[in-house]
Amino acid sequence: MRRVVLNAGEKFNNGHLKRTSAFNAQALKAATDIVDAVREGGDAALRDFTARFDGVELESFRVSQEAIDAALATLDPNLAKSLQHAADQVREFHERQLQESMFAVRPNGALIGSKLTPIEAVGIYVPGGRALYPSSVIMNAIPAQVAGVERIVCVTPPTKDGSLDPAVLEACRICGVSEIYSIGGAQAIAALAYGTETIEPVNKITGPGNAYVAAAKKIVMGDVGIDMIAGPSEVCVVADETADPKMVAIDLMAQAEHDPLASCYLVCFDAAYADAVEANIEQHMKRSTRADITTASLRDQGLIVVCPDMETAMGAVNVIAPEHLEMHIANAMGQLGAVRNAGAIFLGEWTPEAVGDYVAGPNHTLPTGGTAKFSSPLGTMDFMKHSSVIQYTRQSLADDGDAIVAIADREGLWSHAESVRLRLQELNRG
Repeated sequence: MRRVVLNAGEKFNNGHLKRTSAFNAQALKAATDIVDAVREGGDAALRDFTARFDGVELESFRVSQEAIDAALATLDPNLAKSLQHAADQVREFHERQLQESMFAVRPNGALIGSKLTPIEAVGIYVPGGRALYPSSVIMNAIPAQVAGVERIVCVTPPTKDGSLDPAVLEACRICGVSEIYSIGGAQAIAALAYGTETIEPVNKITGPGNAYVAAAKKIVMGDVGIDMIAGPSEVCVVADETADPKMVAIDLMAQAEHDPLASCYLVCFDAAYADAVEANIEQHMKRSTRADITTASLRDQGLIVVCPDMETAMGAVNVIAPEHLEMHIANAMGQLGAVRNAGAIFLGEWTPEAVGDYVAGPNHTLPTGGTAKFSSPLGTMDFMKHSSVIQYTRQSLADDGDAIVAIADREGLWSHAESVRLRLQELNRG
């Protein structure tokens, strides 16, 4: 891992960070071509891209109930139980996020408010490729359900034999998602956004994916809503002398094994401690089932920041603005207030990132690439929209009318001003 040593009074900055972009021009161009082709060619284009990229020719994209039942029959019962446990806790947390419409009446009778309404149709993208992610179904479908979304569609890439992962299908069953399509990549995003002969379009698309999926979401954004444009996953671990380097090492590896482009940051206070963590990584790597990916990530995207004090360390964290922040320090809760920028914060040695990925309850769809400086994790309210509600009475318009006319006249909007002047004249005659 690359190393930066900060001296007393020195601050970590973006120059130290050297963060790469979430996606590149090649991905954006390729995704543009794919989106245009699906928008024009519909199902035929989907079949072509599925054969080309996934290596399978499908007669139907919609996964039948018979295929779902057959796949579920092969699932390990313990895994099914674990997915149900995760779903229960994710649901409990997201129910706590649910808000209600708000209305208020001023003394002069003016009613003002905000009416909350669930989005009608949502598409959730579940990645395939290097790993399979039933947890992505749970983290995207459950907040949509809690919000009251009527139609939830799942798209996920098929395997080489055209089947889908039984665990993903079980997660769909637990979450009540029955409209499932065996499609992936930028072509799936295009189908959700614009529809095909088989697939009705949705209003919003959520879920992580590779650079081409991220690029496609950027392209369709505006025609439909999206959750975020997520880049490679990342973790930052802050560790003091009380932290076990063996645990810190495995937590860094847990992020690195996602993707060679995943970023792992260790913020610590002593070069010898950093050496100990790296030594433990070497030992863990001997048992890793994803050593090639993990090694590439730590070698190319890993960074150790050695800080002189906690204030400098927290400053580095806020510059990094990590997707996941683990605080392996003596008084983690005491330092929580110093954290301004992080997608999810894991406090203490008994809280590895994996608990948040699967069962704790808060969402694991998080802002990446520094976007935690201005955005938040996926949540229940991302699947709702609010409409402003205003009702004025004779008295409230009389009270505010002169101010409205003055502002409208200043902006040169005669009809705006006149719409109020005419009513004020009626009030005066009355």
